[in-house]
Amino acid sequence: MKKLSDKEILEAYNELKEYWEKYLKNSGVKMPKLKNKNNEYTHAILALICLAHNYPNTNIISKDELTAFIRYYHPKTNDAQEGRHLGMQYGWFVSTGTRGEITEEKIPSGSYKLISLKQAHPSYSGERRTGIKTSDFEELKKEYGYRCAVCGSKEGEAHRIRKNCIVKLQEGHIDPTKDLISGNIIPQCQICNRPDRNRWIYDKNGRVTKVAPTEDGRRVVEDFLEKSDKKTLEALRAYIDKLL
Repeated sequence: MKKLSDKEILEAYNELKEYWEKYLKNSGVKMPKLKNKNNEYTHAILALICLAHNYPNTNIISKDELTAFIRYYHPKTNDAQEGRHLGMQYGWFVSTGTRGEITEEKIPSGSYKLISLKQAHPSYSGERRTGIKTSDFEELKKEYGYRCAVCGSKEGEAHRIRKNCIVKLQEGHIDPTKDLISGNIIPQCQICNRPDRNRWIYDKNGRVTKVAPTEDGRRVVEDFLEKSDKKTLEALRAYIDKLL
């Protein structure tokens, strides 16, 4: 998608806001801000404008395409995650490559499609609280030595595995089926928080303890069973029988 002028972005924003006020606001869907405190377009609104282009005849947009569009306005963007965030955190009906089962259309892995501007995402709850006070999270990061609970990478430094990535700690779910509030948060780097968000349940030390009972979690189990050989499955069944 080509770069849009300020006028085009404002027109797209106003059109999206009209849909939001008419169809989505009462469902608790969040309208992204147009600009941040630095008077720059927010990543979320840019992602939404890109996904909503030519609505209702929207196209499947890959993460690379979405990142490229956001880079017109934020050149240092490394890997845009707003396509996923718009659905699960904001409530917009965006289908992803890992949640294509909510529509009849198959969405390739690593891609997104805006399905509707008249309906909230089916898995979204407007009552869900999505964060804690910044001061609380700062204290939590301090408790962990400003390191990712999962991989140990330190905030502001090069990632322990992806050396070209500077670590930024994020609020990660301990249990993704519960609210992201104090007591259910561990600090995670942007690498560990991205792929595991809805698949695993952690302990406070960042160790995986269970597969989360979510669509992503079930997909992990199903993929494992599909790829497992007969001997592995028999051993798994025997282990489960002992537990029962």
